[in-house]
Amino acid sequence: MGIEGVGARVARKEDKRFITGAGRYVDDMVVPGMKHAAFVRSPHAHAEIKKIDVKKAQAMPGVIGVLTGKELKADGIGNLICGWMIHSKDGSPMKMGAWSPLAFDRVRYVGDAVVVVVAETKGQARDAAEAVDISYEELKAVVDAPKALERSAPQIHPEADGNLIFDWELGDSAATNAAIKAAAHITRMKIVNNRLVPNAMEPRAALGHYDKAEDHYTCWTTSQNPHLARLVMSAFYNVAPENKLRVIAPDVGGGFGSKIYIYPEEIVCLWASKKTGVPVKWVADRTESFLTDAHGRDHVSTVEMAFDKDNRITGLKVDTIANLGAYMSLFSSCVPTYLYATLLSGQYDIPAIHANVRAVYTNTAPVDAYRGAGRPEATYLLERTMETAARELGVSPAELRRKNFITSFPHQTPVIMNYDAGDYAASLDAAMAAADYAGFAQRKADAANRGKLRGIGMSCYIEACGLAPSAAVGSLGAGVGLWESAEVRVNAAGTIEVLTGSHSHGQGHETTFAQLVNQRFGVPIDSVSIVHGDTDKVQMGMGTYGSRSGAVGMSAVVKALDKVEAKAKKIAAHLLEADEGDIVIENGALKVAGTDKQVPWFQMALAAYTAHNLPGGMEPGLKETSFYDPSNFTFPAGCYVCEVEIDPETGVTEVVQFVAADDFGNIINPMIVEGQVHGGVAQGIGQALLEGTRYDASGQLLTASYMDYAMPRADDLPSFKVSTSNTPCPGNPLGIKGCGEAGAIGSPPAVINAITDAIGITDIAMPASPSTVWAAIRATKH
Repeated sequence: MGIEGVGARVARKEDKRFITGAGRYVDDMVVPGMKHAAFVRSPHAHAEIKKIDVKKAQAMPGVIGVLTGKELKADGIGNLICGWMIHSKDGSPMKMGAWSPLAFDRVRYVGDAVVVVVAETKGQARDAAEAVDISYEELKAVVDAPKALERSAPQIHPEADGNLIFDWELGDSAATNAAIKAAAHITRMKIVNNRLVPNAMEPRAALGHYDKAEDHYTCWTTSQNPHLARLVMSAFYNVAPENKLRVIAPDVGGGFGSKIYIYPEEIVCLWASKKTGVPVKWVADRTESFLTDAHGRDHVSTVEMAFDKDNRITGLKVDTIANLGAYMSLFSSCVPTYLYATLLSGQYDIPAIHANVRAVYTNTAPVDAYRGAGRPEATYLLERTMETAARELGVSPAELRRKNFITSFPHQTPVIMNYDAGDYAASLDAAMAAADYAGFAQRKADAANRGKLRGIGMSCYIEACGLAPSAAVGSLGAGVGLWESAEVRVNAAGTIEVLTGSHSHGQGHETTFAQLVNQRFGVPIDSVSIVHGDTDKVQMGMGTYGSRSGAVGMSAVVKALDKVEAKAKKIAAHLLEADEGDIVIENGALKVAGTDKQVPWFQMALAAYTAHNLPGGMEPGLKETSFYDPSNFTFPAGCYVCEVEIDPETGVTEVVQFVAADDFGNIINPMIVEGQVHGGVAQGIGQALLEGTRYDASGQLLTASYMDYAMPRADDLPSFKVSTSNTPCPGNPLGIKGCGEAGAIGSPPAVINAITDAIGITDIAMPASPSTVWAAIRATKH
C-alpha cells in the first residue's frame, strides 16, 4: 500500500488554499455588471399584508429594481415545497401550506421575505429596503408547538386545520401497550430537545445571472447538493428549464444540513436577474442567518420504557410533538418521522416499540435537518431514559445498557431498520477503559474536597446514515433517489480526474477521494483532481448530507475505478503481450505478475489516447462512469463518556473529560475522521450547555446574534479522547459506515447524564447554562 493510500493519515490537500485565504466562496464571485440585493423582511411573526408602497425606494440613488411577491407570482414562479410525503395514520397526506419566495398576502414568521431591492451597491440596496413602506395588520402568533395544537391558537395555514401537519405513527401500539401493562418497572420522562441555529462559518449567499443572449441562467449558491437545487428550481419552482440552468456551489464554508435546502433567496436572485437585466448577488448578514436559516431539533416528547423483573427492556412508547416552524422546508417532514422513529431501538434489543409523532406549524423559522437530523433527537430521548432507568432500578448505567445490547446480527428492529453488523460491547469497554470509569468514585471524592460536584454520564448511540436505498426511501415518501454518481477520467498524460456528485464543504473529499485512487493505481494523490459542485461539469448526483459521501459517494467512485482498471489491464496486457489475468497494478505501473515486464501508468494512458496500438475493437480513451445505489443504510455506533465538575456557588459546568469510542467500519483517513468527531462533539456539547433558540410570545427572535446565542468556544471544551473499533459494513464495497454526524448525536445525552449525576436530579433542560444549573442545585436543597 502506498503511504498516501487508504488508512493513511494524509494531511488535507485543500487546506493550503483555505488557510492562505485563497478559497473561493460565493461572496468572492464577481460577474460583469453585477448588482446587489437586499430583502425587506417581515418585522411581525404573523400578519396580513395590506399595502406595499415602493415608490420612495424606487427613487433612491442606485436603485435598479424593487420587486414584490405579486410580480413574482405573475411571472409563474412556484411555491417552495417539502420533498418527502408523509401520510398521517388515518391515511391522509401531510398538510403543506403555501410558501411563496416573496410573501404577498400574509407573513408567518419574523424574517419572512416580502420585497427584494436591487441596487448598484449593497449599502444602496439596504438603504432603499428601509424606505419600502409596508402596511401590516398584525395577527396573534404562536411559537410553542404544544400550544399551537390548542383550540385557542391562531390558524397559521388554511391547509392545516388546527396547525397539525400530520399525525403519524410507527410500530406496534398493541404490543407496546401490553408490554407496559405487564412491566415490572416503567420509567417515564418528558424529554425536550431544544431548538438550535446551525451557524455555519459562511453565511448563505446567492448570485443569480440571466444571460439574455444565451437565454441561460447561472446560480452560484452555498449548497450541499447543487444538482438537487437545479432539479427543484426547474421542475417545481419554474425558475428556468433544467437544460438552461447551471448551479455552481464553489467552496462552501460549512453546512451542517442547513445548506441542503433551496431557500427563497436563490429563487428570487435568479428571477430578479431576468427581471432587471443585471446579475444579482445577495449575501446574508449574521442576523439574517439567525432569522431565516432552517433551524434544527425542537421536539417535545413523553416516553415510557418498560422493563421485566430481570431489567430487560420489554417495550418503548414515545409520543412526540415536532415543531416544523412557519413552513415545510424541503426535507422537514422526514426528520421527525423516518430519520427519528426508526432509530428508537438504539443499540438495544427492544421487542415492542410504538412512536406517535405530530408535526406542527408555528410562527417561527422553518425547522429541518441539522447535523444528525432525527438521530440526535432519538438518541437523546433513548439515552436520557436509559440513564434515568438505571438510577431508578439501582443498577449500573453501563451494565443496564450491556444487558440490553443487541448481540446477534443482522438484527431486525420493530421500527423498520435492519442492523447489518456491530459490536456494541467493544465500544462500551473501550470508552469505559479510556475514561477510567472504575476510578470515578475517587475523583468524585477529590472534587467534593475542593467544594465541587462531579458527575459522570454515558451515551450509547447508533445512527442510520448513507441514506439509502432509493427504492426503500421512495416507498416511504422520498421525492428523490438517494444514489450517487462518479466519473473517473484518466487523461492522456496519466493524471486522473474524479468527478463526483457528492459535495465537499469541509469534509476533505479532495484528499480522501484521491487516497482511493492512490490505493488502486499507485499514482500520487497530487496527480488526482476531485471535481464537484458544478452542474455543468459533473454528472448528476445527490450531494452531501447524512454522512453519505463515504459510504455512497466513494462506493460510486470504486465502481468507476473497477471499470477503469479492467480496461487499463486490457491495454497493458496487449502492450506487454501478456495474458490479461496476469496483469497487476503496483506503484504506478502495470506489471506482469512474477516477471520484470511492466508498463508505466502514464504510458498505458497515452496508449489509450494515441490509439495506435490497442486491442482489436477497443474504443480509444479511458474514462468510466458509475451510479451506485446502496443496498442498505450504514449503522455507525459507539459509546461516549462525559465527566463534569460543577461549581455549586455559580452553576458553572466544566467538561473535564470527554471520551468517544466509535465504530465507523473501515476508515479511509483516521485524521479526518478524528476531526469530524471533534467537530460533532463540540456541536453536541454546545447544544447541551450553551445553545438554545428563544422566541418571545409574540414571535420575536430573542437570540438573533452571538450576543444572545452562545456558541461553544475553545475554553468550553476539553481535549477529547477518541478511538475507533471496526466491524466492517457488509453493504458497500469499502466496508465504511460514515462518521460526519456521530459526535453530534452521541454527545448531548452524555453531557446531561453527567450533570444530572453530579447534582443528583432526574432531569435538567438543555442548554444547561450556569443559571439553569445553579437553580437546579438550589432546588435540591429545599
